[in-house]
Amino acid sequence: MLQHRFLQSRKVRLFALGALIGIAVFWAVYGAAPLNVANGTFCRGGFIEKDIQQHYAGWLFYRNSALGWPLGVTRAVNAPAGVSVAYTDSIPLLAVLCRPLAAAIDGTFQYFGWFTLICFALQGGFAALLCGLFADGLIAPLAGSLVFAASPILIERAFRHTSLGAQWLVLAALYCYFACKRQGRFASRGLFIINVLAVGIHPYFLPMTYAVTLALLLEYTVQQRRWLRPALFLGGNMVCTVLFGWTLGLFYGTSTSGGQALYGYFSMNLNALWNPVGVNGVLYSRLLPAQNQVNGNYDAFAYLGLGVLAALPVVLVLARKRLAALLRRHWALCAVCAVLTVFAVSNVITANGVTLATLPLPASLIKLFSVFRSGGRLFWPVYYLLMLAAFAGLARLPRGIVWVALFAAVQLWDVSPALIQRHDAMQSAQVAAEFPTEMVSDFWQAAAQYKHIESVQGMQADSLHLALWAADNGMTTNDPFAARYDETALAAERQTALDALAAGTPQDDTLYLFADEGAFLQAVEPVKTQAWCGRVASSGDAVWYVIAPELQGQTFDALCTPYNDAYPLRLADYTDALWNRGVLDSTKQTVCFADSPFARAKLEGAAYLCANGREYPILEVDDHDAGWLMVTLDIDDATILWNRELTTK
Repeated sequence: MLQHRFLQSRKVRLFALGALIGIAVFWAVYGAAPLNVANGTFCRGGFIEKDIQQHYAGWLFYRNSALGWPLGVTRAVNAPAGVSVAYTDSIPLLAVLCRPLAAAIDGTFQYFGWFTLICFALQGGFAALLCGLFADGLIAPLAGSLVFAASPILIERAFRHTSLGAQWLVLAALYCYFACKRQGRFASRGLFIINVLAVGIHPYFLPMTYAVTLALLLEYTVQQRRWLRPALFLGGNMVCTVLFGWTLGLFYGTSTSGGQALYGYFSMNLNALWNPVGVNGVLYSRLLPAQNQVNGNYDAFAYLGLGVLAALPVVLVLARKRLAALLRRHWALCAVCAVLTVFAVSNVITANGVTLATLPLPASLIKLFSVFRSGGRLFWPVYYLLMLAAFAGLARLPRGIVWVALFAAVQLWDVSPALIQRHDAMQSAQVAAEFPTEMVSDFWQAAAQYKHIESVQGMQADSLHLALWAADNGMTTNDPFAARYDETALAAERQTALDALAAGTPQDDTLYLFADEGAFLQAVEPVKTQAWCGRVASSGDAVWYVIAPELQGQTFDALCTPYNDAYPLRLADYTDALWNRGVLDSTKQTVCFADSPFARAKLEGAAYLCANGREYPILEVDDHDAGWLMVTLDIDDATILWNRELTTK
């Protein structure tokens, strides 16, 4: 009894102190600003990538829309069908739980800062428990906890995809696995809860936590020769996971988007464990240089850190006599780790900047595997087991505390430049008194009257500032701004909008947006007298082509170019093997425009194409290629016309 109490007391102290270490790492990197729930600046600014803008916009749309069923679905996005906030990576479990609190507080409310703090705390806490299984006392496990809390993949992911900062789920699953193995148990309430929670945070964690669960159940079944109760446990766990996912809307609607053929693109490079380069060139090592990578290898970032890389060979040599016994004892865990590694490397095998081989796979398997299209992430359980192996091996040495402390010091010293860079990025995101936005034209003030935004073309890549603006103004939008949605239904809905414009019957409460000028010019003629139509530029590179019913005749600032007889021509932004941004590469004298009544009217009978006060004789206008007008000019190099306002004479 006394021993049991002592062990329980040690667990509590380990978890609490490990959580404090995780909080300290968070505080050093993030600071206190993200913990202010009324501070949305860092969410709106896209401090590392634009993804946080998508997460925050998804939450805003969900918060502003009527509550329905399933609970995690907002019909303000991908209207009228709606979409689950799981697919805007808005952490559906927290979105549902925080909705009543946000309604009570009113004003800005964001939960992403507190979620990240809790993730770091739980990362440190479960890491301490996990390390505590392989080292006595408190000091060594807490030193190990620091290594896990400052894990490069945690820092990288928490800054890029907030929900994927919940890597404590993997550590908690591994802790339950090793604890149950020692006790000869298969059933773990902890594992059951972890698997259910994973679907409410991010579906990518499901194959990781369930892989660990399956390993435990298989090893128990083979050893005890009892399969019924483990099978019932697994089946019950999966049923509860599916029901919880259904409640949060993960199975809502039909998903045909999301890159069903992308498996292999975001694969793990064979150099991932020692390649310290993160997104935007951030280096996670003071010593090791950046390695080359190809395709989407960057998303499978898995740098172990110098401390781990230095310790693993030593540990492997020292444990060589025990290695076979360890592999036999944990055979199922080794098997699922092998499967996860193969899946992460994928059939597109890359090393440094070279694709070594592309193994043929049936299209049906590619489609199935692309449910987890960024397959390189599934290596994370293996990653943390390698980190644990390095710690456990050093802890077993004479004066293990000293070796573990040195291991933690080297690891922290090595990755500290990246921690500093991430800290500086977060601080920079807080400097501006107001959040940065590309939508600075006074047109957007007038357009705030609309109830709905109709994105007539796919604009997800460059429209997150637009999403935030629409959410702030309580609008709905047909644009999903999401990772998964029904492409067929969306295309049909957009075609209906184009048909209404062609019939001259736009909806007065709807703002129509185009990403491509050619498509805008094809649609604008029937409605030009009923709406303000034209081009709206931004403070950055974004450009919107708009049809705004009921605003005809209004005048806006210099960022707006109204559609009228003086509206300029622009080269089509078209590039392939022959064309480079609307210019024929072979001659540099032929340019192309998207075919439209406007472009035809400008070019018919014109003798010159004019730009910046210069006139270029038109030698030929060719319309044989459907959808395009190709114009040959008397010019040495037409690339000077790219992105210029052109007129004819």
